[in-house]
Amino acid sequence: MAVVQVASTDAWAWFRTRVARLVGRGDAAREGEALDRLDRTAASLLAAGDGERDQVREVHARLWQGEFGSLLESLGEADRVRLADGLRELGAEFAAPPGGGTLRDNTFHGPTAVQTGDHNQQTNDFGSAR
Repeated sequence: MAVVQVASTDAWAWFRTRVARLVGRGDAAREGEALDRLDRTAASLLAAGDGERDQVREVHARLWQGEFGSLLESLGEADRVRLADGLRELGAEFAAPPGGGTLRDNTFHGPTAVQTGDHNQQTNDFGSAR
């Protein structure tokens, strides 16, 4: 699920690189293939219209679940544990914060300030008058 959650965020470039490294396990060709698949996922999500976005997200989440599952099954025990740990760490690092904290499909016209997180304080002054 982390793949489809991060695909439309600013963190995508770093996330996709880390996923590809995990999947590639030191093999440049496997890493390149993973990058191609990740890019296709991101493109599909970006191209999805409002009415189909949730369905496309579900399809790609299942595809990546299968991809990771197949890869884990193909590995020996030590590599399987290492990959599973890496995927868990990556998912936790890039997961949406509890209670929301994500913005999606927004359009802002004019001055805008956005802040997410718990227990934050933000003061915004737009314009010269106070």
